[in-house]
Order: sequence, then C-alpha cells, then structure tokens
Amino acid sequence: MENTQENSASQNPTPADDNARQAADPTNAAQAAPADAPAAPQPAPNEAEAALAEAQATIATLKEEFLRAKAETENVRRRSQEDVAKAHKFAIENFAENLLPVLDSLEAALADQSTDLAKVREGVELTLRQLTGALEKGRVIAVNPVGEKFDPHRHQAISMVPAEQEPNTVVTVLQKGYVIADRVLRPALVTVAAPK
Repeated sequence: MENTQENSASQNPTPADDNARQAADPTNAAQAAPADAPAAPQPAPNEAEAALAEAQATIATLKEEFLRAKAETENVRRRSQEDVAKAHKFAIENFAENLLPVLDSLEAALADQSTDLAKVREGVELTLRQLTGALEKGRVIAVNPVGEKFDPHRHQAISMVPAEQEPNTVVTVLQKGYVIADRVLRPALVTVAAPK
C-alpha cells in the first residue's frame, strides 16, 4: 500500500514539483528564460588582455617621457645656475680689460724721471682720456648738471645760493655724479638756486 502511494505521487506531479525540477536542471533553466531578454555583453578574454597590454604600454611610454623631461629640466636648471655663477664671477672682466691700459700709463708716468712739467701734464691728460674712455666702454657716464632742474634722484644739494637762474636750478657742480646704464652710481654734489 505504501508502494502505490509513492507511484501515484510520482505519476501525478504537482506544479511545485515541476518548478523545483526545472530550477535544479540547468539545461531546462536556459530554455525557460525568455527569448527577448537582452544578454549581458561580456568582452572576450582576448580583447580584455589586449586592452590591458595597450594600457600598460601607454603607461610605460608616458613614464619614460616623464623621466626624460624631468632629466632635461634638471639639466637646464643646473646649466642656468652655472651660467649665473660665471656671470657673477666674471662680470667685471670687460671693464677690467678696459682699465689695464690706464694702469700701464700710470706705471709709465711713475717710472719717468723727467722734470719737464709740460710732458708730465700731457701724460696725465692722456691717462685721464684713457680712463674716461674705459669708463664709457663700461657704460659709466659722468653727470654734469649745470643749468638743469634739480633732480633729487640724480643730484645731492649741498646748499642753496642766490642766483639769476630759475629757483631749484643747479648753479654749480662741486663733484660730478656718475650713472651706469641709467642707474645712479654716485649723485652729483651741487648748489641750487634759491627761490627769489
């Protein structure tokens, strides 16, 4: 009797039994899925590996370019520092070359035993011209502002004197001033016309 009940249960399956049987069987589950459902696109293993290899190659190339650029920048910085150091060290070289003939002339004048004052004066005048030429080559220019309007940036007033000139005009220069490339090296010492 027990046997007949088992047979009747297996011959007449219930809908719950059918669902459980289909879920357990993977071939039936694939057939049971609706045909119009979109399948998730999965890249082929070869495509993913190729994309990964391409990305790694790009990374390697960019890393190499970065290291080269960094090295080049470091070289440029180092060369610039060396150039600045050399410029500071040898900036006066041209000026010193221009002064050497003046030094030679002064040494020759001291070595001369002549008592002729006219020759000595002529030698001093030539040496002064050499020195003035050397200073001009070094862009050191004398400032002699007689008759100019007083400029406190280029002149230093010692006193104010009564004069026929306009007020605040330079009357006399007690000591020349000098500029180097339009920058005041030493202001001129001057007297200035007093207001009337």
